[in-house]
Amino acid sequence: MKEHGHENSKAQTDGISDDSCMAIEELVEKYEVESRFRKYSGTWAKAVTVIAVSMSLFHLYTAGFGSLMFIKQRAVHLAFLLILAFLLYPATAKSPKERPSTLDLCLAVLAAMAALYNVFYFDALNLRGGIANFRDYFWGVICMLLVLEAGRRALGKELPILAIVFLLYALFGDRIPGVFGHTGFTAKRIIYHMFLSSEGLFGITLGVSATYIFLFILFGAVLGETGMARFINDFSTAIAGHAPGGPAKIATIASGLLGTINGSAVANVATTGSFTIPLMRSIGYAPYFAGAVEAVASTGGQIMPPVMGAAAFVMAEFLGESYTRIMIGAAIPALLYYLACYMMVHLEASRTGLKGLPREQLPNLKEVVKARGHLVIPVVAIVYLLLQGRTPLFAGFWGIIVALITAQLRASTRLSLPSLIKALEMGARGAVSVGLACATVGFIVGVTGLSGFGLVLGDNIVSLAHGNVAATLALTMIAALVLGMGLPTTACYIVAATVAAPALIKIGVLPLAAHMFVFYFACLSNLTPPVALAAYTGAGIAGASPGKTGWTAVRLGIAGFIVPFVFVYSPVLLFEAPNIGVLVLAAATACIGVVALAVAAEGFLFEKVSLLERGLLFAGALTLIVPGLATDLIGLVLVGTGIARQVMNIRRRRIQTVEG
Repeated sequence: MKEHGHENSKAQTDGISDDSCMAIEELVEKYEVESRFRKYSGTWAKAVTVIAVSMSLFHLYTAGFGSLMFIKQRAVHLAFLLILAFLLYPATAKSPKERPSTLDLCLAVLAAMAALYNVFYFDALNLRGGIANFRDYFWGVICMLLVLEAGRRALGKELPILAIVFLLYALFGDRIPGVFGHTGFTAKRIIYHMFLSSEGLFGITLGVSATYIFLFILFGAVLGETGMARFINDFSTAIAGHAPGGPAKIATIASGLLGTINGSAVANVATTGSFTIPLMRSIGYAPYFAGAVEAVASTGGQIMPPVMGAAAFVMAEFLGESYTRIMIGAAIPALLYYLACYMMVHLEASRTGLKGLPREQLPNLKEVVKARGHLVIPVVAIVYLLLQGRTPLFAGFWGIIVALITAQLRASTRLSLPSLIKALEMGARGAVSVGLACATVGFIVGVTGLSGFGLVLGDNIVSLAHGNVAATLALTMIAALVLGMGLPTTACYIVAATVAAPALIKIGVLPLAAHMFVFYFACLSNLTPPVALAAYTGAGIAGASPGKTGWTAVRLGIAGFIVPFVFVYSPVLLFEAPNIGVLVLAAATACIGVVALAVAAEGFLFEKVSLLERGLLFAGALTLIVPGLATDLIGLVLVGTGIARQVMNIRRRRIQTVEG
């Protein structure tokens, strides 16, 4: 599962020194609010372990033997999230770091009582015909306030402030003139909607967190504890380390693969980058380029099937589609993204004459697969179950069981009881930030549904863009990138999908394409300055300028900014094809277009590309990426002309050299 924070990244850096692990943790904490948690020892460490392991066991049990009634399942999930948040995250920078304060303990107890209220009193509410009493409203207010405070601690102030703005909009919307005003709602109506119904705090977003997301985060924690990260690094090094610019290609492959077990782009950069960025610098890559490569590759992990970002599971629920459909639809765009990244680093290596690593320094592929290759079996099992039509909950549960069994096949990956307990604890810790994001954003989704704000905003976006598809897409892209400056990817997607996706659907964009468009730009906000957390983390490891690293990452990830527009205009790339022939042709020409785009962006093919050749390649790339026979033919002619010009110029100079 992607985007679950950094808590298990140390476990994943198998083979890295303790000093390096400490440096990774410090770097991630600098850029990722979710990672700034207390480091306990002694009694408090044991207490947190017991709570976290209990949370993991609860979710494993309900996944394997039947969940509770949906609102009770979500209530128990929220109780664990709030307790861990108040114990792990200090209220302020001056709060004690080695122990919880008295206030933290009081809030943790109060949070447990408030969150569990629906477990014990929801049936009584139904017996009263849904009529709430004073006690219901009292605990509703307490729970809402505690969720906002826990969200502030774990996620930063931006998302809770946005949630408060939406709540105030629900309360005072009748005083707003114009189209954004509404009839207004009483405080009691808002509390009821947020706390006692399934449309607010305990709505779909927390429901996804309480089931699919948690299971896949736990799956990643278990794989991380078995040493999967070391296998990915060694495997990537063995197959790509000897190629020109090998370390950059290692980073591209390893970060894409690591995305299956590590969700945060920032943590992915720190974990893989601590190994790949120094390697890239050692063979001559500029520090800013090395940091940018790692940032682009790590960010793409969230869009890479089979296990995508947490927001992908929310997307499936929003659309009423199976996660398998989301996973299949994302496959070709993810391939194009990583193909562009790989070609960019290859062309940079060719342009600067960078070589690969000596083969004697590389791990033996056969030995790597023999030692840890069996760790891939759980991932294969999950993909198989999803393709068989099983639910993500079922697939996640059995993926964990298979991971625990296959880990015992080799001594080097075998989990002892302490390792198993650590994996269960890291899974629960990793779920806190994502779970609280889902809970907090539930206020926004709830107000949007209650007031109709999403539909009104969608209508006004369409009106502002005068119904123009390109303009509407551009406005949606900007909204997602701006939201991503202050919100985690999952929260960014949910908010943007709630207020902007309806506008895209209104102008005729397919629902899957509309939501995938928003999802892509929520992920890519990790790369775009002025707030580009993944790029800044890479810059920190590389010792480079954060701004230069960020803009270089935008250039390297340019395909990621173009492909979403393409699959909106032609959803064939999302497997919305009439037949397999059309799909294969579209994918093949899009791949050629992405390669041409990389050449145009890098300005190098066999030699430096002239301005005219660059223009031909860029124009050809855009027309090739867009599926269609006419565009494909035009694109092939343009790209072919650009390549032919360079080949002819090279040949002409060689002839002149020989004759001279």
